[in-house]
Amino acid sequence: MSDYLYEQPVVKLNEKEKKAIVNRLKRIEGQVRGIQKMVEDDRYCIDILVQISAIQAALKKVGLSITERHMKHCVAHAVETGDGERAIEELIDVMKQFAK
Repeated sequence: MSDYLYEQPVVKLNEKEKKAIVNRLKRIEGQVRGIQKMVEDDRYCIDILVQISAIQAALKKVGLSITERHMKHCVAHAVETGDGERAIEELIDVMKQFAK
């Protein structure tokens, strides 16, 4: 048994949502490979750092999108069923990790 409130999302991603997230992650994956090539090609440090910053921003955007969805579905459901405090604490804990 997991330490988390739910083993699965309360409402699974629909195909459109899933496709959008997977497409963003694939773009990020491509950016990471691009940085690897930049390092291999001895590119200028600032160029590499700019790309790293872009990847961090893209990952943050994906994370915020998933967080928003989690709040609207999983946390709202937990509040309705009496587990709201636990769900909120769980979300606060993960947001602290996200903010590091």
